[in-house]
Amino acid sequence: MGANAILLITIWLEESLHEPMYYLLSLLSLLDMVLCLTVIPKVLAIFWFDIRSISFSACFFQMFIMNSFLPMESCTFMVMAYDRYVAICHPLRYPSIITGQFVAKASAFIIARNSLLLSPVPILSAQLRYCGKNVIENCICANLSVSRLSCDNFSLNRIYQFVAGWTLLGSDFLLIFLSYIFILRAVLRFKAEGALVKALSTCGSHFILILFFSTILLVVVLTNVARGRIPMDIPILLNVLHHLIPPALNPIVYGFRTKELKQGFQKLLQRGL
Repeated sequence: MGANAILLITIWLEESLHEPMYYLLSLLSLLDMVLCLTVIPKVLAIFWFDIRSISFSACFFQMFIMNSFLPMESCTFMVMAYDRYVAICHPLRYPSIITGQFVAKASAFIIARNSLLLSPVPILSAQLRYCGKNVIENCICANLSVSRLSCDNFSLNRIYQFVAGWTLLGSDFLLIFLSYIFILRAVLRFKAEGALVKALSTCGSHFILILFFSTILLVVVLTNVARGRIPMDIPILLNVLHHLIPPALNPIVYGFRTKELKQGFQKLLQRGL
């Protein structure tokens, strides 16, 4: 939370950072902060104060945020990968393609696409009939954990979440992968000394973080599918870590490894002192 807040304040106050790439970084930080504020305080309340209850509406609101904002994050990664593709493969056209208007349209698309397509998941869960125990086997209101408490058949809920979620995430990661393939192909043609190393250093760290995001998400899904064969504590732990580790790494890998952001942060520190 602290790192993302510092990154947002630095971009907001430093005029030299009012550029499309840093606006996308701001969007990524905002998504990370919303996910943390929606999930982690309740997890800490359980661990620290043993406050386990959660209201019906709060549970489904948390479910909506998780189902919508995680694909929003992958979609933001996709737009950022496209930004790097244009910057490296078409540098002369970059100022005319990646503009403030482009970022505004991309942000509206990210929010609208994922909110509209994934809002049926908590709605379908909320319409189920709950007549048995009301204790979920998780510290987060995950869709399947809640739906399993119902007395109704929740196959439609499960199928919709699987199809919609993996269609959105799959298309995002496919476009990300293709963007970095084109970037790598273009970089290998560079003849300028140090150009290859600089490009790979910038894009390599981004790609590793995206790969980590997708891998841990895949592990969470697989452990939930294989429930019964593994201890329940493992998917719960992975679920919590998935809401902690990427938001902690994103501002470091995407933000403060960038020269301009480091200089902007140093200027703010000097002003404060």
